[in-house]
Amino acid sequence: MQKHLIIFAKNPRIGRVKTRLARDIGRVPAWVFYRRMLSLMTKRLSACKGWTTWLAISPDDAPKRCFPVQRVKWMKQGTGDLGARLGRPTQILPPGPFIVVGTDIPDIRPIHIHKAFRLLGHKDAVFGPCTDGGFWLVGLKRHGAKVNPYRKKVRWSHPETLQDCLANLKTAKVGFIDVLDDIDTLNDLEKWQDKERGAF
Repeated sequence: MQKHLIIFAKNPRIGRVKTRLARDIGRVPAWVFYRRMLSLMTKRLSACKGWTTWLAISPDDAPKRCFPVQRVKWMKQGTGDLGARLGRPTQILPPGPFIVVGTDIPDIRPIHIHKAFRLLGHKDAVFGPCTDGGFWLVGLKRHGAKVNPYRKKVRWSHPETLQDCLANLKTAKVGFIDVLDDIDTLNDLEKWQDKERGAF
């Protein structure tokens, strides 16, 4: 069965993306950062032959020309809360396991995606945790209703977000990969930049 990697992305409009970061650094620099991450992530992850890369866009009527990406297939996120949108690929994708990531995790590398798909070979679900209690990656094997992390209420953008999802998977086999963090604030951005400088 084919493997699917889905990158969730918002229409990159000034003032509509990275709003928390924009409060710290301004709307235009936050928009520039988002577009840079969106382009970098899709280019880095779609270059791999081990999966099909999809860009799931929001809102559904956002023009494709607004997204600085290439070499991807397109889908709409649809309506509803984040849980409804994260679960929608189960209904519309061709058969095979799928992984969803966001666009603001600059440390994502293809090795992380390979690792997650390997885990889905013998797990029902896989998560990449964040230190804030959420997750930067979720993957599902897609074999029945028992594997639905969003079946009951999940507190999104909350310190217990990941735990709420795990509570919905009590009968499933769940695996975990590396802890990574997204860039939401100036502090997040500066920590990541310091780490990048330290790598050289």
